[in-house]
Amino acid sequence: MNTDNLITNIIEGIENVKGLNINILDLRVIDNVACKYFIICSGNSSTQVNAITGSIRKCVSKEIGEKPWHIEGLENSKWVLMDYIDVVVHIFNEETREYYKIEELWEEANSTLVESKY
Repeated sequence: MNTDNLITNIIEGIENVKGLNINILDLRVIDNVACKYFIICSGNSSTQVNAITGSIRKCVSKEIGEKPWHIEGLENSKWVLMDYIDVVVHIFNEETREYYKIEELWEEANSTLVESKY
């Protein structure tokens, strides 16, 4: 699987349903991490968090035929994690993202904010 192509399709899935504050963390600069990238984004509600999750699944499956190895957090949709092995997607509602401050926990990573189309 081409990681760049996977990231492109994940971002497209987020943008298709107007996900917010997309941040790509390149973890390859950190020793002993479980994946290469985190993609972090937000939704305004649990409904939008679910929509982002579904849109990512659809885009990635349709374009490159990949399915997530694991998904968790759909029960309350405050923080959904989608594991594509090399890329882990974190989809937060705004309040939960602010509480956990995941970007600060991984501040050693190279961070790229995706310019919003909205």
